[in-house]
Amino acid sequence: MTMEDVRKRYDELEKKIKETNPTANIERIRSAFELALTAHGDQKRKDGSPYITHPLAAAEIIVEMGLDEDSIIAALLHDCIEDTEVTHEDVARLFGNKIAEIVEGVTKLDLVVNATQEEAQMENLRKMLLAMAKDIRVIMIKMADRLHNMRTMTYQSEAKRRTKALETMQIYAPIAHRLGMQRIKWELEDLSLLYLDPVGYKEIEDGLKKKQEESQKFVDTIQENITKRLNEVGIKSTVYGRVKHIYSIYRKMYTQNKLLDEIMDLFAFRVIVDDIAECYNVLGYIHEMYKPIPGHFKDYIGTPKPNMYQSLHTTVIGSEGIPFEVQIRTWEMHHTAEYGIAAHWKYKAGIQGKTDDEEKFAWIRRLLESQQDSDAQDFFRTLKMDMFADEVFVFTPNADVRSLPAGATPIDFAYSIHSEIGNKMTGAKVNGRIVPFNHVLQNGDIVEIITSNASKGPSRDWLNIVVSSEARNKIRQWFKKERKEENIAHGKLSFDSELKRSGLTLADISKDEFMQPLLKRMNYQTIDDLYAAIGYGGMSAHKVVTRFKEELRQYAKAAQKENAKLNPQVGFVSKTKASKPIHGIVVEGVDNCLVKFAKCCTPVPGDDIAGFITRGYGVSIHRKSCKNYNKTRDENNESVRWINVSWGDTNGELYPTSLEIMCRDRDGLVMDIATVINGLKIKLDAISTRSTNEGRISVYITIQVHSLEELNSAINKIMSVRGVSEIKRNEG
Repeated sequence: MTMEDVRKRYDELEKKIKETNPTANIERIRSAFELALTAHGDQKRKDGSPYITHPLAAAEIIVEMGLDEDSIIAALLHDCIEDTEVTHEDVARLFGNKIAEIVEGVTKLDLVVNATQEEAQMENLRKMLLAMAKDIRVIMIKMADRLHNMRTMTYQSEAKRRTKALETMQIYAPIAHRLGMQRIKWELEDLSLLYLDPVGYKEIEDGLKKKQEESQKFVDTIQENITKRLNEVGIKSTVYGRVKHIYSIYRKMYTQNKLLDEIMDLFAFRVIVDDIAECYNVLGYIHEMYKPIPGHFKDYIGTPKPNMYQSLHTTVIGSEGIPFEVQIRTWEMHHTAEYGIAAHWKYKAGIQGKTDDEEKFAWIRRLLESQQDSDAQDFFRTLKMDMFADEVFVFTPNADVRSLPAGATPIDFAYSIHSEIGNKMTGAKVNGRIVPFNHVLQNGDIVEIITSNASKGPSRDWLNIVVSSEARNKIRQWFKKERKEENIAHGKLSFDSELKRSGLTLADISKDEFMQPLLKRMNYQTIDDLYAAIGYGGMSAHKVVTRFKEELRQYAKAAQKENAKLNPQVGFVSKTKASKPIHGIVVEGVDNCLVKFAKCCTPVPGDDIAGFITRGYGVSIHRKSCKNYNKTRDENNESVRWINVSWGDTNGELYPTSLEIMCRDRDGLVMDIATVINGLKIKLDAISTRSTNEGRISVYITIQVHSLEELNSAINKIMSVRGVSEIKRNEG
């Protein structure tokens, strides 16, 4: 694309702005374009086109959303502060502080030195959400930026495509959902799936193309029949149908374990009318024409979703025996469903100051306030729960509606009203009947919380019952404030137990030169602060010990290097021939020995290991935390068979290892876990599940990794999946 093409494209943008926003100051917008054009200069995108085409494309998406003049200017300038010599002060001087703040909010945070990818990503996201809480236009521009990047991801490396696609699926699509931006959400999901599972995407795409003629005929027939009937009764309407988007079909195929040909409800129809009364009239005529499926009607007009979405939903079956969904809404509801909060944009009408719209995204501030002390994994898990959980709508005794995540309990309801209600809760009634604390609330339930000033406060067991992040964080805050000594004792007990399970002792990690810097990096002043965090549930003992083990390994490696510098002769004293590694294992004093890896504990390079001389099968390699090793190493008749082994050159070999993932059961859980593993480019050998009790499930997987570091990274990623509570390796 030449600069002449770029200017033609900008002229088209101006034309579109004049059509959709005739009061916009075109001169001001053109000045922003000229600044961006000059600032980006000769910068190129991966496809070789001028870089300015990206901010231009983002501005086009912003115009399509119907946002204001300031938003268009900020979209044109959104990469200037980050990628050019233009500063925040330059933007503020030329276009005002408000636009400078929006651009700053969109700009990515520089990576922190020594931060992990997860930590850097978390800080970037926190910064964006903080700016978003001040001005919602930040996230609208970020969405436009991400959408265009995903549309042009073909020219990036495969690794970057997967990373960005996973981030988009986990963060940006859920945010779009929460803001009601369905059109953008669908496109982000489909584009992410294209790179996360290209084979699955292509299979559905090809299948839909084969059915295209048949599907179009069905859509045209239903559309014509509904339009004709509504015309007969004098209802002015617009009716159109579509095949559901690819990711929606993909999830349905995966969760229901079906092929594309077995998925029946592939179609959705929309009927758009002028007012709410006609919505309910249309519903009656639809049910007269087609047989409704019981339990598949939802009234989101009477009870709107938290993201402002309103429609009547019903699923019916036509004469062909094919079920399909019909959504009935007004034009205002339709615009809200397509563009979410952008449809109600306060600045669009020139309104300044606090408005009711600000309450629509007050959850952002609540999320940030409740997550001040959380680490990267907890932050992402909470974010996804707040963003993407299916809702259940329940009522207070005064008929106020409360929206909670699906699976919510009376405890979640109590804390959604006020912290004090939750802290003083002693019981609950649902629809007039006493229910247990773990009772799962259903749509339409009337919930009454029983409280007492004599209550001793929440129980630690409640943390395993609640599903909303709001309730979990308020319970943790109560324990953090009220039970510090108890938290320290409880946390130390959990920490010591996890240390023992991992084959470490407190002495191994107690050196000041190791312990103090690590505590500081983890944002704790003393070891007691760490114990307290574990005690009140702010940090898991398993996660802390995993971090300690990794840091201990790095510490030992650095010390060994330093020692080698001071004593170059160390390591070259022995004249004996070193044993050759077999499958990456060096057996002390033995060469060309048959080696196998124990299935009871599935060790990988980096694990502390020991070798057991078997009868006729060579040396079996176990982790030192393995129950079989700990059980027999001190037995007189077995201890002599344990020998020293170590890791040698693995030559890039892959090692299978097994994990048990404990979760709260939900639709799409297994697919989300598989998607994360796929995104890490780790080979998945086997996956199976076993239901336990009270809606819990264990997922068993076998994956192949190169090292313990890669395994720990995979475990950390899987822990971020919504519903996952704990991950254990086989210990024999």
